[in-house]
Amino acid sequence: MANHKSALKRIRSNETKRLRNRYQHKTTRNAIKKLRESEKKEAETLFPTVVSMLDKLAKNNVIHKNKAANLKSQLAKYVAAL
Repeated sequence: MANHKSALKRIRSNETKRLRNRYQHKTTRNAIKKLRESEKKEAETLFPTVVSMLDKLAKNNVIHKNKAANLKSQLAKYVAAL
């Protein structure tokens, strides 16, 4: 167990950040699934929000920037093909 006040605070803040990252990542995955299941009109309106979510995850290092780019590319191709 940690002996310093700063180490105890770091443990608390790491847990808070971990939970926030998990929530945001899961929410984004659900949004991607929803976009893939939706019809053309709804997919076109959902696409910008999903791209924004992916960009935020990549910016905060929750997912790798290349993974975000690959997902955005796949989704753009999917929406264009509808």
